[in-house]
Amino acid sequence: MNRPFGRGRDLSLTPNYVVLVALLIFSLGPLAIMVLNSVKSRAEIGENPLGLPNDFEWSNYARAWEVGNFSTTMVNSGLLVAGSVVGVLVLGGMAAYSLAKLNLSGAGALMLFLLVISSLPIHLFLVPLFVLWREIGLLNSFVGLVIIYIALNAPLGIFLLRSYMLQLPRDFEDAARVDGAGEWQIFARIVVPLSWPGFLTVGLVVALAVWNEFLLATVFLQDESKFTVITSYQNFATRFSRDWSLTSAAAVMMILPILVIFLIFQRRFIEGMTQGGMKG
Repeated sequence: MNRPFGRGRDLSLTPNYVVLVALLIFSLGPLAIMVLNSVKSRAEIGENPLGLPNDFEWSNYARAWEVGNFSTTMVNSGLLVAGSVVGVLVLGGMAAYSLAKLNLSGAGALMLFLLVISSLPIHLFLVPLFVLWREIGLLNSFVGLVIIYIALNAPLGIFLLRSYMLQLPRDFEDAARVDGAGEWQIFARIVVPLSWPGFLTVGLVVALAVWNEFLLATVFLQDESKFTVITSYQNFATRFSRDWSLTSAAAVMMILPILVIFLIFQRRFIEGMTQGGMKG
């Protein structure tokens, strides 16, 4: 009796599997092509950009590392990512706690304001911001760029952390207040440990955004020794052409650190995203 039902259920799920496989191919196909092209010669990419390589040119990675100056740009990007993530987590965490737990008047309106401001394109503020940064001496400075990255990513970080903190039970906080704990002690010793999946999620989102950011890094960093990893793409292009074998190898090296970090923390990342988006 169960066999027909099971067989029918399997058949009814077939379209779902077909769609999932198609989406998987659509998502991983370009990545696979990029990896394959990273070990092809420039001539072979021109002849067969979508096929398997005839000869594996592993030297492309060494050449791309040298041409892209990754020994410098990756360190620079790492510093920007670290500073931005720490800034957003510290400032955003305190702001989220205040909006979620302290019953501040106008908290909902403030959150709406932050979301509206974060949706505005940075191009609207680019010229006056450039002039201001030049006048106060923050142009061509990691500190100046980190401040901008924190300002851009803090609204989303506050929104996600506040949504996560709203779900935390107040019993622990009330018990701590009865024992004489202050708000800072409650935040640091109770709320932050309970909210660390949310903090991890925000940290990964901010790290990915800063690592891949191109426009601001190009405008506000003018010294070649301070260029970021994403600006290294410019080194693989000439006036009339681009070396796609080295570009592909460089792209693989650029996404590899973020991919490894995501795979390590993917369970906590998904948990933070789902729980943080359930209640706002």
